[in-house]
Amino acid sequence: MPPDRGGEAVGSDLTRAEKGAGLPARHPLFAFVYAVPIALLGGLMGLGGAEFRLPVLAGPLRYPARQAVPLNLAVSLVTVAVALETRGRTLSLLPVAPLFPAVFSLIAGAVVAAFFGTALAGRLSDERLERIILGLLLFIGAALIVEGFLPHGIGGLLPPLIPVWIVAGVVFGLGIGLVSSLLGVAGGELIIPTLVFAFGADIKTAGTASLLVSLPTVVVGITRYARRGAYAERADLVETVAPMGIGSVLGAVAGGMLVGLVPQSALKVGLGLILIVSALRIFHRGKHPSMPV
Repeated sequence: MPPDRGGEAVGSDLTRAEKGAGLPARHPLFAFVYAVPIALLGGLMGLGGAEFRLPVLAGPLRYPARQAVPLNLAVSLVTVAVALETRGRTLSLLPVAPLFPAVFSLIAGAVVAAFFGTALAGRLSDERLERIILGLLLFIGAALIVEGFLPHGIGGLLPPLIPVWIVAGVVFGLGIGLVSSLLGVAGGELIIPTLVFAFGADIKTAGTASLLVSLPTVVVGITRYARRGAYAERADLVETVAPMGIGSVLGAVAGGMLVGLVPQSALKVGLGLILIVSALRIFHRGKHPSMPV
């Protein structure tokens, strides 16, 4: 099936103007070096850090936003698959069983939204897509800051009724899947707080359950982007996705081993502020390097 014309720019390389602008070369070492500290900080919070990778892909690595999103999603698949395999060896999935109605409902909503979200991304103009990305990153940054100030031990806000959980799960899942497909993230930044605050899950169980939700969501998004020609350039996979995936896995493992050295509340506030500043610098129309001021 030929690539969708609306997503033709997804698989394209740098424009001639960008190539002649003296921009830094994309090198596997750069992708690896950027990915490690991002994943390390994400690992300290139990997250993958994909929302922080996106500004790097669109900033220092100079990928257009339309191309950066599916590449970010491919790296997210690597990190989610490795994290799920690792947790499957060290942790039992039995604690997740009481959350299955919420988990399956989240998956249903997220998969549907991811399916249609990729098509939406292909129909949006570059300018509008970047505005949406900016808005979503600002929202996630603000959510991290707010979560950093919330007290621990808040019970589930939803009543423990399966019909309520199913409806709420589908609704939350639709939002999570849309964010995943438009930012190229696994969605743990949204899934884990949803499971904790809405469904009353403990943080460790929520982390495992979020991987179960993320995996099919990311797979659907990647499949849809692949059909639109997003991964036509093999060099992008070799020079960016592979080293970023390796760096992300190593950083996440190191971050997981260092959990407890830094208060998570302070870390979330700090990273939320960093994400907001990074998003404004990279995706604000007046400052984006590929757009005229």
